[in-house]
Amino acid sequence: MNLSPSASLYLNQEMVHERIRTLHLEAEEERLASRVNSVRKARRRMERASRRLSDALSRV
Repeated sequence: MNLSPSASLYLNQEMVHERIRTLHLEAEEERLASRVNSVRKARRRMERASRRLSDALSRV
């Protein structure tokens, strides 16, 4: 199948735009995963601090 130069250019541009969209989606997924991990880490720190506070108060 032979494509005209303009059709070939159009298809190439569409492929590039689709790749850019995919990269943007992947980047957003990475940012979301990073935020989820940060929240989990903060929750663990809070739970440890709460346990230490409870331990300290039980000794008073």
